[in-house]
Amino acid sequence: MSDNTGEGHNSCAKAIQEYFELQGDNCTIVDSLRFISRPVSTAVSEGFTCMYRHFPSLFRNSYTYMEKHPGMFHDRSAVYRILTLGTDRLRQYLEESRYDGIICTHMFPALMLTHIKKLYGLDLPTCFVATDYTCSPLVKDSSLDRCFIPHPSLAWDFECDNIPLEHIVGSGIPVRQMFYRSKPKEEAKIQCAVPPHHKHLVMMGGSMGCGPILELARRFTALPEDCHLTVVCGTNRGLQRQLLRKFAHQKNFHIRGFVRDMSTLMDSADLYLTKPGGIGVTEAALKNLPMVLIDAVAGCEEYNRLYFTRNGGAKTASTPEDLARLCQNLLENDAKRIQMVKRLQELPKNNAAQMIHSFFLQQSGEAPNLVPFPAMVGNG
Repeated sequence: MSDNTGEGHNSCAKAIQEYFELQGDNCTIVDSLRFISRPVSTAVSEGFTCMYRHFPSLFRNSYTYMEKHPGMFHDRSAVYRILTLGTDRLRQYLEESRYDGIICTHMFPALMLTHIKKLYGLDLPTCFVATDYTCSPLVKDSSLDRCFIPHPSLAWDFECDNIPLEHIVGSGIPVRQMFYRSKPKEEAKIQCAVPPHHKHLVMMGGSMGCGPILELARRFTALPEDCHLTVVCGTNRGLQRQLLRKFAHQKNFHIRGFVRDMSTLMDSADLYLTKPGGIGVTEAALKNLPMVLIDAVAGCEEYNRLYFTRNGGAKTASTPEDLARLCQNLLENDAKRIQMVKRLQELPKNNAAQMIHSFFLQQSGEAPNLVPFPAMVGNG
């Protein structure tokens, strides 16, 4: 169960689905908000996309307000009542569909399932999967059988009465299986139309093409000829058209829309300039790809940015000018990038979808017990 507030939650759901189906199991992705109504789902999705792309300060302030007022999600609140309007339809759907378990990649369905459990009981194993390196508002109001988090060191942030420590598993964030495999850098560069001995900077503002991408691109026009820039616009076709119109003459610029094989593109990169969405930074970390992180929308992404900059695998700056200067300095300094790679290599590389699959096998009696936190620490 996911929803369309950004592509990250859906991407996580697709990664889990991919692994389950590779094991021969059926896995269906369902939009949780559709159980309230399809117009509500559409309105929330379009509103979120608009705010994320065009009014990032509104998203930032809204997230900060939610953090400071956790009571707005309690079971007597207006927000809670709205989110649980569809629980009867959801319960009927679950009864008719005869599923063996439920995975939530967003807080909304986790809250809906918690409400069903309180009112009616629920004889199905359930879990929540965090897609950011923080415990976001609303999560602690949910109470499912397991809570899969990005790293065991974050357990203190999630632990509460509803989420006891023994229910927390430091699994990592599920991403597609392609990111657990790598191609030689020279081979990947050739596939991405970059000469094998040239430096390659990949820039992306998430799946929706957020942040000061156009302004940053302007500042990279002075890159030397032996340094290439690939800009991934995702679903933001307007941004792609603007970039193509303004930079068609730049021979070392590659403007791309939605990229399906991000794994190969990351393999080809020497540096990754991106906003710190939970899925994107996890994919890059699995590739040991040094990152420069853009503070585009803050909110939960601020915690992702802090997690990787404190680890040393990423660096950041506050303005487009400073970000561009930082990228150019890192591209010129192999030793600094190598040090960032080493710090990323120290992070655990769990196959998170595999660990979630093991939990459900355990529930059906087909696998040994899943070791709970903190034994899955990796490097804690």
